[in-house]
Amino acid sequence: MKNLFLSAAIVLGGLTSFASTSPISNTIVKTISVQDDYTEIKVVEVPVAITDALKKAYPDAILTKAFKNTKNEYKLEVAVGEKIGSLYANADGSWIKK
Repeated sequence: MKNLFLSAAIVLGGLTSFASTSPISNTIVKTISVQDDYTEIKVVEVPVAITDALKKAYPDAILTKAFKNTKNEYKLEVAVGEKIGSLYANADGSWIKK
């Protein structure tokens, strides 16, 4: 009988440690998105280095719109078949990952 009471006390004592509350911490996450302002330019104003790089990398791509920011980075809207996407390039024709 002693063993039964002792076993019950150990089990109940073990359960009380799980019932304790843990401290709640509030975490605030701030997301800042930096967006360069691109202004639309005419497709013919895109540097030759970029159009050559576009023809080399994507021979079937059609340049539909072009945008330029203050850092001389270009955003190109291109269409390949029915798919439309955006590419980013420097003035020298090297691609930028964004």
